[in-house]
Amino acid sequence: MSVKTIQTIPFNRPCIAQNELKYLTEALNGGSTSGDGPFTHRASRLLEGATGANRALLTTSCTHALEMAALLLDLRPGDEVIMPSFTFVSTANAFALRGAVPVFVDCRPDTLNLDERLVEAAVTERTKAIVVVHYAGVACEMDAIGEVARRHGLTVIEDNAHGLGGSYKGRPLGSFGRMATQSFHATKNIQCGEGGALILNDPELVVRAEVIREKGTNRSQFFRGQVDKYRWVDIGSSYLPSDLLAAQLTAQLESFDAIQARRHAVWNAYHGGLADWAAANEVSQPVVPDECAHPAHLYYLLLPDLANRQALIAHLAERGVQATFHYQSLHAAPAGVRYGRPGPAGCPVTEQMADRLVRLPLFADLSESDTARVLEAVRAYSCRVPQST
Repeated sequence: MSVKTIQTIPFNRPCIAQNELKYLTEALNGGSTSGDGPFTHRASRLLEGATGANRALLTTSCTHALEMAALLLDLRPGDEVIMPSFTFVSTANAFALRGAVPVFVDCRPDTLNLDERLVEAAVTERTKAIVVVHYAGVACEMDAIGEVARRHGLTVIEDNAHGLGGSYKGRPLGSFGRMATQSFHATKNIQCGEGGALILNDPELVVRAEVIREKGTNRSQFFRGQVDKYRWVDIGSSYLPSDLLAAQLTAQLESFDAIQARRHAVWNAYHGGLADWAAANEVSQPVVPDECAHPAHLYYLLLPDLANRQALIAHLAERGVQATFHYQSLHAAPAGVRYGRPGPAGCPVTEQMADRLVRLPLFADLSESDTARVLEAVRAYSCRVPQST
């Protein structure tokens, strides 16, 4: 007797946009596969339109965009940069590489974003910048954070890896900081396998950012005819992606609305379909404040404790559904202890959320039937109440 194998629903599957193969073929046939080719310019203009940026510079990753931001700040060893502990390692690495000290601030228990009420207490005479991360594409409280930055003369940088297409009070995410960074990794809504962008909202940064991205040379100005030869004029590195990646990214950005519509359909199905189950099992669902519009980047659940989180992941795996946890506290990580420090309030909420959070599959071509399978599998789990001692 044959045994029917359950097809696993992956946590993520990159979306293939309508014109990707066409544009990749055009880039190959056109002979312009290195950086700053025709598709690099097309994708950059689309990004500028989406974010309202003065300039958008494509990079090989969001990590590299963050490194460029750190270079543009002219950080010195011992300078401090305030950021959430609940974020990916690149947020901290980029600034630690310049000798700066990441100062980790706790997250809010509702949106999991940097807790704006704790930011000012973390400011010292060494503080140079505040880095915000819009978790799941839900905006941080940018009015309050911006006011702290203005009072203390600090630069705000948005790590907007989750947030393309999101907004705060009607204004697009990525437009609030002096700089912002984007990710186009395969796990993101818009992707080219590996890629990113540095969003520049201050026009005074554009020329130097071009130099840093081109290995510290004024090569971009040379090709525009602004200088008669290009030379090494500043520190920098090779942050410019191939035009092949830009071709894929262009097709993705042109399909943005269609991709987003499909992702929102899955997000909404989860949110409505799990409401009663979540209430009955003391599970928290994502919170989206009224002033925020999110891009359906991910859908998460907050289980009562670590044991239930791990049990739910195992339960879903048995039913062919791949779910996963997310960030671990940076302030308590070995490198976080070595290179950074927590703010004065510590990060107790971050530690709790890191143990409780589980993410469900969410991608643009997740079918209605597979979405229903995920819902059925989650609802079949009952949270276990810890035994009293």
